[in-house]
Amino acid sequence: MNPGLNSRKISFSSRAVVDNPFNWAYELEELGFTGWEIVCEGKQELNERNLAQISTILETTNLELTAHLPFSDLNLASLNEPMWRETLRQMKQNIKLASSFTQIAAVHPGHLSPLGMQMPDLSWQKNIEGLQELCDYAAEYDMTIGVENMVNMDAILGRHAEEILGMIESVDRENLGLTLDVGHANTNGMVKAFLDKCLDRVVHVHLHDNNGKRDEHLPAGGGTVDWGKVVGSINGLDTRIVLEARTIQEGADSLMYLRNI
Repeated sequence: MNPGLNSRKISFSSRAVVDNPFNWAYELEELGFTGWEIVCEGKQELNERNLAQISTILETTNLELTAHLPFSDLNLASLNEPMWRETLRQMKQNIKLASSFTQIAAVHPGHLSPLGMQMPDLSWQKNIEGLQELCDYAAEYDMTIGVENMVNMDAILGRHAEEILGMIESVDRENLGLTLDVGHANTNGMVKAFLDKCLDRVVHVHLHDNNGKRDEHLPAGGGTVDWGKVVGSINGLDTRIVLEARTIQEGADSLMYLRNI
């Protein structure tokens, strides 16, 4: 039997639409979490008002905060140059703002637009160039970028272990690693492949469950992920592990399940 998840670097994260997600921070430590990953979109968008709330969280709790860069309507692989530049502008802005409270940020790779599907090699190159530019900018703030493996949608880059490793190698920046998303890997039947081939490039981990087809973000144990193998592999990592959940209660349920597996 594998030991349960033994890392103390366990964070909660959710995209749930609630009036004030920053209030989550004041429940997390009691539930057993030691951090919170801010999804820099919607109600969690980084701005002056939210930075003030973040400052209060840092002063009044022992939580370690991390950031997930925005991704809705953005595309690092866009062949529409103004859209590609706007993607970089927004991501850089969030890197700068997040640098006040974290040294790591997760980012989604790009995807193939209708035009990109006709010129996939060029879209791949734009994605590489975009990640290089983000990494160079993040280096100015002593930040690491974790590019995330993606869900099983044909147009999205970075679904397979070899592909994401090739992406990281092509970018060729010391401050780029892998945000290993176990739920995404499961939708591609790639959990074992990622664990076997990519652990030495992992700088950040996202955990959630599904039934192998859709990105359902179920609590751990609610789908088909082999959590015994996952936990046995990631227990040795010195990285922050983020439980992505639909609600704070499901996050707490996942934490209890993984610690008792």
